Amino acid sequence: MLEEKREDELLTVREVAHRLRVDDTTVRRWIKTGALEAITLPHRAKRQAYRIKKSTMDTLLKNSLP
Repeated sequence: MLEEKREDELLTVREVAHRLRVDDTTVRRWIKTGALEAITLPHRAKRQAYRIKKSTMDTLLKNSLP
């Protein structure tokens, strides 16, 4: 059950970018093109706020490895 909670952990764009060693802009581009599934949060700022499930990020990593 503890591992299940970790899989459902929500990460920010910055956290995902840091873990994947890419720029925040790259993660946002992946979200906009549909390569990375994300939850859109209501916002009032200039940039759209997203949250990405850790399990989604892990799946992206598994599918990108040869």
